[in-house]
Amino acid sequence: MEVYQINDLERLTGIKAHTIRIWEKRYSIIQPSRTDTNRRFYSGIQMRKLLNVTTLLSFGHKISKIAALTDEEICRQIELDSLESGTSHANAGYINDLIACMMAYDEPGFEKVFSAAVLRMGLYDTMLQVVYPFLHKTGVLWSINKTVPVQEHFASCIVRRKLMAAVDGVLPSQKKSKSFMLFLPPGEWHEIGLLFADYIIRSNGYQTIYLGQNVPFENVAQMIDSLSVSYLLTFFVASRPANEIANLIKDYALIAGNAKLIVAGNPDLLPPEKSLPANASYMLDVAKFVELLNNGNK
Repeated sequence: MEVYQINDLERLTGIKAHTIRIWEKRYSIIQPSRTDTNRRFYSGIQMRKLLNVTTLLSFGHKISKIAALTDEEICRQIELDSLESGTSHANAGYINDLIACMMAYDEPGFEKVFSAAVLRMGLYDTMLQVVYPFLHKTGVLWSINKTVPVQEHFASCIVRRKLMAAVDGVLPSQKKSKSFMLFLPPGEWHEIGLLFADYIIRSNGYQTIYLGQNVPFENVAQMIDSLSVSYLLTFFVASRPANEIANLIKDYALIAGNAKLIVAGNPDLLPPEKSLPANASYMLDVAKFVELLNNGNK
């Protein structure tokens, strides 16, 4: 059985532990179990209910009104509000629903939520406003050991599949002025950011050469020798020593030749931008990357 402490709920939902305790006492929103030492703990069902309560709060409902609803009524109200509300209010519901589906290994439910968000706002905004915040919350869950890698892999594989289908649906490149080689360095397996970049580039009409995950350095060098590309794009997400990342960036910049190297990923892992080679730059903002595609500025 999934077991959560009250600080776990606080970190995941954003609701302060003090407030959760008040809701328990005043409204009986959820009722914790107790350990032999009288410490609160909560089940996965209770955690998911609190996520739903948070979603209704984001739609503007009062906690006193929410507390009077059954679990089924809460779910129906979320569906109604999601249909009627503006996009920004619906996003919290999408994110919480994705988390709940991930934890229950509910693939049809996960796909339904993902598709509903894409239908409402398109894939680009869904990735930025729903999927990335969802992945951040997933990281919070993982850090408190309440999701295991298999749950994270379950969710990321669905997102990867959706992105790959979207990339496959983009018409062939028409613009020849820029081409991009996309790859992940050795030891890097988190492909969602790279796939999303591939989708953005192709959607803007440019050619990509997609090499994928965990590409040996010598393979990238061979490809550059045999092909003419304008940009190399790579991500650093996995934790590794800072000097190792800095050296890899220098090596990629060196073999890039006249091409430009674009580096993205976890900013906490990346060396200072001022230390980058002349033909390398960071892409830490998706909007700026789209601007690069549109006007060709670095």
